[in-house]
Formats: sequence, structure tokens, C-alpha cells
Amino acid sequence: MFVRKKMTANPFTISPDNSLPDAQDIMSKHNIKRLPVLKGGKLVGVISKEDILRASPSKATTFSIGEINYLLARTKVSKIMTKDPITITSSALLEEAATLMRDHDVGFLPVVDDGKLVGIITESDIFDSFIELLGFREKGTRLTIEALDAPGVMSELTSIISDFGANISNIAVYRGTAGKSAVVIGINSLNTEGIEVMLEKRGFKVLYKLQNK
Repeated sequence: MFVRKKMTANPFTISPDNSLPDAQDIMSKHNIKRLPVLKGGKLVGVISKEDILRASPSKATTFSIGEINYLLARTKVSKIMTKDPITITSSALLEEAATLMRDHDVGFLPVVDDGKLVGIITESDIFDSFIELLGFREKGTRLTIEALDAPGVMSELTSIISDFGANISNIAVYRGTAGKSAVVIGINSLNTEGIEVMLEKRGFKVLYKLQNK
């Protein structure tokens, strides 16, 4: 799946010349945690709630509330934003976005096409896509099957399920050790007893069964 299918298009943004209270107001009003920072239409950074908290005086400070608000109002977004953030294009795969987030320890990526910010994608978007891809919420049965990691095995598995008139809605393979893999197959039926019996007869082992009714 492509980033453009799951990103939030036309996200809220802020200028580097705005103050920290300005950023806080936008985040609070729209219930968001991060803002891309644009200058002249170009992405120059990102700012998050965590950035603002780190820049705020400690709770142990002797400053009054009025003094703290004054200091924050005098601090521009440009002073604490993360400059030159890691970005991704809308035509990239979600796997690429997930890898970038993991490798760079970030919770979201600005999506930039031809130098223009077109959206953002977050960890939550990736998690939702993962759940959707594996069909965890779809009605039916999910069988986790131990199978040899060998040519022709997937064809045999799908043939068995097809023989019972069932349709495969999702499939994932988790490679293990000793030449075996765990194959997770989503089937659009709650009646899979016959399939399970046939799988066992053909040398497969059903490790786990999950049903969504």
C-alpha cells in the first residue's frame, strides 16, 4: 500500500516566526501532537508537544505563571523545532515509511512531493494499515499454520482452502527456523473445521485459530 492512501492530506502547519503559544493553540484546538513548519511554502522543520514541554521551564522553577507565559510568548517556533526533518514521498510504500520511522526513531513523517508538503503520516496510520492488511477486524477465521518453507507449499495450502469453497481474504508469512514458517491465513468463513482436518491430514499443523463473528 502507498503512503498517499493512508496519509493525512493538507495538514495543519505553522510558521517558524510564530510563538510557542501559537503552536500550542493549534495543537490543542485540533487535537494533534505535531506540526510541520513552513516558510515561504517550503518545509523547514517540525515541532511537537514534546519539543514545547522540553523548552518550557521546569515545574520546580521560581518563575511565576505570568513570567513563564511571557518567556514562552517570546520564544519562536524556529528556536526549538527539529530542522531538516526526515521526509517521504506520497508514492513510497508504507513499509518504507515504517522503516524510516524505526531507523530514525520518529513518530511521524512529513510527506513531500516535488518540494511541496502534501501530507503527514504517523505511527498510528502505520498501525491501522497493519491491522487492515492482516484483516484482524474482518469477519471470518484466521488460521496460523506451521508449514515447510519450500516451493509449492503455498499453492498446496490455497488449493486445500479452495476445495472447500472458502475464499482467502488475507495472508502473511512469518519465517521461522529449521526450515519452517508460520503462515497466517484469513478465511471468509466461520466454518473451517473441515479445512483444519484436511490441513492436518496433508501434514500441516494448525497452531492457532481466531474467529471474528
